[in-house]
Amino acid sequence: MSIFGDLLSTIFERRPLTFSPGRQDTRPMEDLISALVSAAGEITGLSVATSILQRYQEMDDDGKLAFFRHLAGGMNIDPDKVRATLAAYEADPSKQSYRAFMAAVEPDRQELIRRLNQIPGATEMLVRMRADLLRLGAGDNALQALDQDFRHLFLSWFNRGFLVLRPISWESPAHILEKIIAYEAVHEIASWDDLRRRLVPGDRRCFAFFHPSMPDEPLIFVEVALTAEVPGSIQALLAEDREPITAEKARTAVFYSISNCQEGLAGISFGNSLIKQVAADLSRELPGLKTFVTLSPIPGLTKWLVAEDIAFAEADEKRLRQLAAHYLVSAKRSDGQPLDPVARFHLGNGAQVHAVHAEADTSEKGRVQSAGMMVNYLYDLGKVAQNHERFATSGDIAASSEIRGLDAAARKQDLRRPAKDEVSG
Repeated sequence: MSIFGDLLSTIFERRPLTFSPGRQDTRPMEDLISALVSAAGEITGLSVATSILQRYQEMDDDGKLAFFRHLAGGMNIDPDKVRATLAAYEADPSKQSYRAFMAAVEPDRQELIRRLNQIPGATEMLVRMRADLLRLGAGDNALQALDQDFRHLFLSWFNRGFLVLRPISWESPAHILEKIIAYEAVHEIASWDDLRRRLVPGDRRCFAFFHPSMPDEPLIFVEVALTAEVPGSIQALLAEDREPITAEKARTAVFYSISNCQEGLAGISFGNSLIKQVAADLSRELPGLKTFVTLSPIPGLTKWLVAEDIAFAEADEKRLRQLAAHYLVSAKRSDGQPLDPVARFHLGNGAQVHAVHAEADTSEKGRVQSAGMMVNYLYDLGKVAQNHERFATSGDIAASSEIRGLDAAARKQDLRRPAKDEVSG
């Protein structure tokens, strides 16, 4: 999509890390870790780092858990040293005292991760390593603290400035297309023919972010439909027998599926940048596009209705739309954030809750998670910054007048299921 992006990718491109068969360093893993952190020579450091990563790759879950626990406990910060260096800095702020404090608050394991990443191709393996940590460390406070070190470094390594936006088309390499099929997390791609229907017609687009050190691994991708109007059904949008339109006739760009691809990059947000970049690029390509919306699932709706004991199984479309609007606008977590995870994502990006639709996702998954409901989030490029600021500072949710009206109607009714004695009486 950009000359600079392709140049950056060419300069930094690294092949996946592979290990040649041969004699391994048989020292205990703890000794290898200590040797890498203290290594002064580059060649020695690379050799030790290679041994650590090769040994890690061969470990089972018990071995990986022991590895993580060593990093969490044996390479943690020294609280006494942190307090002492902070006191010294407070007493005499200077370059030297600040440097000492910064060294004290950074655990050695961060330097270890940096040195492991010096090996060409190691970034992808470190992302997989964090995925293991997230999987094995759930509920363990020390391992969750270790994860913050991975996350801190990944936030810098996967900064938006390093990401390359690339279109995905039917002509893209087969190994990339296979990953698009595998990573699709919202609306399953059932076959190669299904993928072809999402990529080949002139009113379909797909874009993905890549990192120069992981050129064969999409980080996140978005599927886009170009339509005449705002859609209200995913089955209609993806129907095999639909009639495509020319891109020039489209007035609406619909982001109907956004999929994160790397479990090891959980919590590293790319979606905000991806949507805004794609919207800007499409605006330049197709000046006739006036509206940018999503067609999004409401994954927490049914769970919330059941938890609140709200009757909905026999509700008509009007009632379902009222309940969905009320859930999206008024159902909150204890911290004041919207209860629905997809709502938190799009509202945090500066979108507006635009419209809700009944019978919009008639798949089994759609029925189970949201009673068939879906929602359009509107990205008004002239208002996203303002919407984001209001949402971030005061929790204000941008919503259309239609959504506000549906929410108000729901508030006027007793949402809870009637008690048994009320029904029998």
